[in-house]
Amino acid sequence: MPERRTVALVTLGCARNEVDSEELAGRLAADGWELVEDAADADVAVVNTCGFVEAAKKDSVDALLEANDLKDHGRTQAVVAVGCMAERYGKELAEALPEADGVLGFDDYADISDRLQTILNGGVHASHTPRDRRKLLPISPAARQDTAVALPGHAQATSGEPTPSAGEAAPADLPEGIAPASGPRAPLRRRLDKSPVASVKLASGCDRRCSFCAIPSFRGSFISRRPSDVLGETRWLAEQGVKEIMLVSENNTSYGKDLGDIRLLETLLPELAEVDGIERVRVSYLQPAEMRPGLIDVLTSTPKVVPYFDLSFQHSAPDVLRAMRRFGDTDRFLELLDTIRSKAPTAGVRSNFIVGFPGEKESDFAELERFLTHARLDAIGVFGYSDEDGTEAVTYENKLDADTIAERLAHMQRLAEELTSQRAEERIGETLEVLVETVVPIDEAEDGEGAYGRAAHQAPETDGQVVFTDGAGLVPGRIVTAKVVGTLGVDLVAEPLGMDLEEAAG
Repeated sequence: MPERRTVALVTLGCARNEVDSEELAGRLAADGWELVEDAADADVAVVNTCGFVEAAKKDSVDALLEANDLKDHGRTQAVVAVGCMAERYGKELAEALPEADGVLGFDDYADISDRLQTILNGGVHASHTPRDRRKLLPISPAARQDTAVALPGHAQATSGEPTPSAGEAAPADLPEGIAPASGPRAPLRRRLDKSPVASVKLASGCDRRCSFCAIPSFRGSFISRRPSDVLGETRWLAEQGVKEIMLVSENNTSYGKDLGDIRLLETLLPELAEVDGIERVRVSYLQPAEMRPGLIDVLTSTPKVVPYFDLSFQHSAPDVLRAMRRFGDTDRFLELLDTIRSKAPTAGVRSNFIVGFPGEKESDFAELERFLTHARLDAIGVFGYSDEDGTEAVTYENKLDADTIAERLAHMQRLAEELTSQRAEERIGETLEVLVETVVPIDEAEDGEGAYGRAAHQAPETDGQVVFTDGAGLVPGRIVTAKVVGTLGVDLVAEPLGMDLEEAAG
């Protein structure tokens, strides 16, 4: 009998990283590794790091150090770093953090089992020297599809039995929860939780050159997944009990440009919505400058595709946007929001913003405040500018001092909290379709049975939630009609309407 090998995946950062972790889980489980939830119970703890901003990098280092401490107290024998921070810094990270027994880049993912086994056996796998991954793909998007470049979250199994239809058992020789192969285009993935929501990679990389962002340098140029792969993975997720999929990438509005059709997303969305078992399709990461009338129409009128707009505004003052190498201004952005709401008045809109960018004047800051005051966004993320290695903005003059950035950040965060709370209050009286995600049993709740979910305008983790006034009879994965009766900051308090409890209980 083969020796038992256990591994735990600790995921930090965005939903894209979550997809990557489930690909790694699929590869490891297929090669006989036993996946465990708690790193203390694992022979190897794999930390999927985030390398986006300083705070995220600090969290990644802290997670690696915390996992390393387990080597003195539990089963853990090795700690391995993967993900964006590992890819971005490679040998530099390995030298700065000797507590990590291995630092693996994206090119190692296909051989993750062998890499972990080598490290577990006391061997050393040399950390990679970071390189600009944009240079690994052709300049022309149309020439990128057939290149052999590692793209985390795009993996497809290449052998095995045909994919079973819903209700059929997977081949006995595959670990439970592993997607079997169907020729070269079956998903290679294992779910790491039982949530009714799952993210699906639509593409990887980015061709934009925002002066503050280093992501394209370590994620590479933009490359779409083929529609058949996205559909196949969605069908498999539906068979696993997923009710909502969220399409993720660095820039979903560019989907299809390397496949010969920039409007391919408008065609794909209705097909995804028709997948049996899927109740919601959500699109994240949209670029305002690339929004098309046809895409807005599909997002606001297609059954099961939620009218949700995760728009990357970043700022609204023209001079700051140009320095960021972005486009638009306050009035154009407000016009875009008016267009969206003319078609879907209750559409959800969220965005992130950077304050304290080099050269940001007080008048620019005031212009951003004007935009936020009129935009009626459901969720707002605000970040203070910080230099990022390898970005153009690092070379800019007229940088603001740390105290000014901190002051502007605190002011804008207070404003954002106030505005999103007001927006939540505007929804009092609305009737929502809420996906139940969590139910706290009555013996664990402080005051009766608690149930929580999300409406169409709320994405996982980032946009608040719906708190049900009565959780009796609710189960995760069900869509429940509810009326908003109050708010708790950005969260909504809602009362279930006309629910057949026997039906809800399954």
